[in-house]
Amino acid sequence: MKFLHTADWQIGMRAAHVGAAGTRVREERLSAARRVIDAARIAGVEFVVVCGDTFEDNGVDRVLVQKVADILGGFGGPVYVTPGNHDPFMPGSVWEHPAWRSSDNVRVLREETPIEVSGGTLFPCPAREQHSGKDPTAWIPAGDSRGIRVGLAHGTVEGVYQEEPDYPIPRNAAVRAGLDYLAIGHWHSTATYPATDGTVRMAYSGTHETTKFGERDSGNALIVEITGPGASPVITPVRTGGLTWSVIEEEVREPGDLARLRQRVEALENPGATLLDLRVAGLLSAQDRDELTRIEEILASRFLFGRIDPTRLRPSPSDDGWIAGLPAGVLREAATNLRELADPAYADPRPEGASPEVACRALLELYALASEGGA
Repeated sequence: MKFLHTADWQIGMRAAHVGAAGTRVREERLSAARRVIDAARIAGVEFVVVCGDTFEDNGVDRVLVQKVADILGGFGGPVYVTPGNHDPFMPGSVWEHPAWRSSDNVRVLREETPIEVSGGTLFPCPAREQHSGKDPTAWIPAGDSRGIRVGLAHGTVEGVYQEEPDYPIPRNAAVRAGLDYLAIGHWHSTATYPATDGTVRMAYSGTHETTKFGERDSGNALIVEITGPGASPVITPVRTGGLTWSVIEEEVREPGDLARLRQRVEALENPGATLLDLRVAGLLSAQDRDELTRIEEILASRFLFGRIDPTRLRPSPSDDGWIAGLPAGVLREAATNLRELADPAYADPRPEGASPEVACRALLELYALASEGGA
């Protein structure tokens, strides 16, 4: 048995966190879906499984539902789709769209019923609500069945941190149910879970296209090959993501550090398909203040999306002695207030528009003016 395992396409994701780049991010999710189908064809798999959260929610534009059905239908061979917690099977859900009934090869698995496939059996675990404290795999019978046994589930594997369990899946779920492989969706990073004998029989494919900064290993699908019942699955990740989400954390300590950071940013490849989050901390010298503006210009002109967070930058010297050197009165008081407001941990009510980012930038500008005045 050879199949492709994918999940968490989140088609219809708003991507408001990246502003105007959201349009491209949303389009890329459809492009990545096509790359998943291309990967399935190239690998010569027998069928494709999509383990939940194909859509961002059940309220997505119905044109998107038709587009996804068309993309999946383009595989030609069987495609099995299970609803996830973002798109649970319920009245009015995306799964009632006529596109699914008119598709010859795409089958939405709405029930906890074994499905016979070439070489074995699928055990789908469809979600019917957004949140649940029940193990979705608990229904799978452990008894013998002919051929290779594959489970399709959507939930949180035991050990993945959550404030409250959401569709909890025990780490031994595959072994407990006598599955040769348990294909899981819900978390966006590719991850495998070895059994006590070291054999990997359950895995997250991860999302096919990265959704946000900080996702450890996303933008993949998995090709799974199993030679027979009880055999160890051979799991091969396939890259399907098209965009790069990069985080750079830098601490500046001396003059010239920001210039070196700018050069590093300028050297990044393919900026037009890169979303970059720069997190800068440390001490900013007066002569380097223009580098912040220069970096912002480069991010805005070359990158699909870019932002720089200056809230952990502080004017040099670190003892804030320059504030004491300001003329007594409004100017010194303004600097003192800005220093407090620039701290993200500031607990008192903030004046309108006085976010930590705005206050930090204003404080740095005031420091620059004071330094020029002193010179």
